[in-house]
Amino acid sequence: MGERHRRRFELCGVNFVAVADTQAEFDGIVDKLNLENAGEAGVDFAVIASPATTHYRYTKYFLERRIPVFVEKPLATTAEQAQELVDMAASSGTVLFVAQSECFNPIFLNFRKHFVAELNERCADVTAGNEPCRGVHLEFRREHRYSSRCRDVSVMLDLLVHDLSMFLTMFPYGDVRVESRNESPDGNYAQAKLKVVSGPFAGASADFVVDRESATDLRNITVNFARNGELPSSNYTVSLARYTPEGEIAHVPDSLDNEHRFFLKLLAGACGEWGRRAAQNAADCVRLCCGV
Repeated sequence: MGERHRRRFELCGVNFVAVADTQAEFDGIVDKLNLENAGEAGVDFAVIASPATTHYRYTKYFLERRIPVFVEKPLATTAEQAQELVDMAASSGTVLFVAQSECFNPIFLNFRKHFVAELNERCADVTAGNEPCRGVHLEFRREHRYSSRCRDVSVMLDLLVHDLSMFLTMFPYGDVRVESRNESPDGNYAQAKLKVVSGPFAGASADFVVDRESATDLRNITVNFARNGELPSSNYTVSLARYTPEGEIAHVPDSLDNEHRFFLKLLAGACGEWGRRAAQNAADCVRLCCGV
């Protein structure tokens, strides 16, 4: 992912002044920044695409020096660490961006637009105090064949964070309750169930299934709307992925391009409130994965 991010940022005119692929190389960058402040060193931001268990340490290092950070998901491996980083960035006014790329997937963005419109239509005329969206259910299913990447964390922090991040762009974290979460002993398969318990979409629910040692590759969202008055029931599935002729998932390049453009807009001072919400979304995903 580091190589992918570097190539795309360079296409946007970014020049990388240093790259570290080992701890020793990172220590060299640290030495340089300890001798010179960020402006004199010419550092506008840092990209972190290291093992997940190091994200907190590296991100905190740069935020302490008020250097904006673009970090791969997950933001951290504990809820406490993730929230600490978000609060640190907010208190100093430093940009913190977590690369949860599915939120920028054009297929998902189109799906969300139409799903939320139908959700509003179906939940519009219900008496206050009831569960207006009872009978609305989603299933997020993400399966991959075995890969050696991201094995330093469980499948929840590896894969589930993607689907949770999309879910939380449609349903606020404060309105959501975890009904159940189960993980296999080897940490490679997990299920979770969330319910929206307050707000205008109370009653909606979602199941999540993630598997990183599956026989197939898929990234699907299935929607089930029960009959509601004059509105008929509706069931459909959307695939968030494109596939090679061999049936393997191919990355949707627009997802990465979109997230890079948004990050650069944040650096330029645009979309500040959106950026803070996106960072909090990333911390909330870690919190849900950790069962907090």
